[in-house]
Amino acid sequence: MPNNYETVVIFSPLLAEEDVKREIAKITKTVTDAGATIVEERNWGLRQLAYPIQSKSNGIYFIMEFAGPSTLISKLEVEYKRDENIIRFLTVKLDKYGIDYNDRRRKGLVGKKKDTKDEKELNGVSAEA
Repeated sequence: MPNNYETVVIFSPLLAEEDVKREIAKITKTVTDAGATIVEERNWGLRQLAYPIQSKSNGIYFIMEFAGPSTLISKLEVEYKRDENIIRFLTVKLDKYGIDYNDRRRKGLVGKKKDTKDEKELNGVSAEA
C-alpha cells in the first residue's frame, strides 16, 4: 500500500507564469513516472514569505498531495535541490488524520463556516434574534 505525502514548493518570485507551469509539469512528471498517483494540486500563487529567503520576501507557492512509494521522496528532494528556481521545499508523510482532513477540506467541510439558521438554534441562539 502506497504512503500519502504532501509537498510544498516555493518558487522564486522572479519566474514568469509559463516558467512556473513548466516547473510544475516537471515535478508532476517526476512523481507520476515513479509510479505515484497525484491526489490534488494547488497553486497558491505569489505570497509573502514569513521571513526573507535568499534576499526574497515573496515566493510562488505550489502544494501537491500524492500517494506513492517512499523511495520517491529522496529522488524528489534531489530534484528540488538541483533546481535553482526552487527557494524552499518541504515534503511530509500524511497520517490518517492528515488524509482525513484533506478529504474533508476538498469536500468543503473544513474552512470558513457558514452560520446557518439550524446551527444557530442548536447553539442556543434564537433564529429570530
